[in-house]
Amino acid sequence: MNYFTEDFLSFFKELAKNNHKDWFHANKKRYETSVKKPFEVFLEDMISEIKKVDPKVAITPKECILRINRDIRFSKDKSPYNLHYTAFISPGGRKDKSMPGIFIRFSPEMVGIMGGCFGPTKDQLEKIRSAIKNNPGKFRALIEERDFVQKFGQIRGDSLKRIPKEWQDTFEKEPLIANKQFYFIAEETPELICSDSLKQELMKYWHIMRPVNEYLTQAIQ
Repeated sequence: MNYFTEDFLSFFKELAKNNHKDWFHANKKRYETSVKKPFEVFLEDMISEIKKVDPKVAITPKECILRINRDIRFSKDKSPYNLHYTAFISPGGRKDKSMPGIFIRFSPEMVGIMGGCFGPTKDQLEKIRSAIKNNPGKFRALIEERDFVQKFGQIRGDSLKRIPKEWQDTFEKEPLIANKQFYFIAEETPELICSDSLKQELMKYWHIMRPVNEYLTQAIQ
């Protein structure tokens, strides 16, 4: 099924050259037709597929979609709109980015796919580290699984510069215990957005990231 037309990509290409409210308001109907509504339909189908495996993801598309408006309060760049469209499918949706899920970003440059824990709380981070300490090999086996490495490469995130004494022995076995974040990223070409295999391809990514996401979810809960 094709969810998007080429105008999805054209809209953001033109927005990049006209990133101001007058242009956006003049193209509001086009935004609704080519971007917002088809994105909601696509997400509804993605959520429906995911719920077959994970019933906890009982969420609506609107609870997943991040605003196209940029937060410019503390930015030197005062352009009012993002040049991509983004959603976070997880039990908590966009309001709780600490919970593992699948983060999707569509733009004329790429399709971005991210999983894992991007913003764990201090308590959640402590629980993840405890899980790794208790069984470093289990976490390492998941992130070295062939399909995971092929699609996502490795776990990313900022890490501690100084390792607390209680983690030093585990750090020698599993350096990722020093991470402050545990996320992973993949990219596809933007042509995927308008293809009839969009949902199927992104569901492949979801299934591949699922074991790592479930490990992190169990750890923080």
